[in-house]
Amino acid sequence: MDAISISSDVFENGGMLSSEYTCDGSDVSPGLSWNGIPAGTQSIALIVDDPDAPGKTWVHWVIYNIPASSSGLPAAVPKNKTLDDGSLQGKNDFGRIGYNGPCPPPGKAHRYFFKVYALDTTLSLKGGATKSQLEATMSGHILAQGEMIGKYGR
Repeated sequence: MDAISISSDVFENGGMLSSEYTCDGSDVSPGLSWNGIPAGTQSIALIVDDPDAPGKTWVHWVIYNIPASSSGLPAAVPKNKTLDDGSLQGKNDFGRIGYNGPCPPPGKAHRYFFKVYALDTTLSLKGGATKSQLEATMSGHILAQGEMIGKYGR
């Protein structure tokens, strides 16, 4: 499977996220860029989650049907089910639509995985889908994927 390269102008892979992108700051999504989207891609999906959360992997962002021509997402993506470019956002584990950033309990820094998927189809999901609904729907349709990790602790 092809690998997608992901980067951000506000944090390095494996580096710390600024509080601006967390519940301690503006709680806006960081800008992301990617390359390596293969030919035949019909849409792109992104999942951001925290496997270090107590009890379960905590989902911070679900966005899908991003146009295949997209090379990233700007900072502060609006928290709407449907975006101007047709991208759809799902429900995170805070019970909200769009991005809600790191908000870990005090202690060791948590890791936040930003995972991008190139898909061979446009998904038939409506806005507001959960991570598990997205993963089930995109199963068998992933042409390439990539990830980067940001960290945040309090």
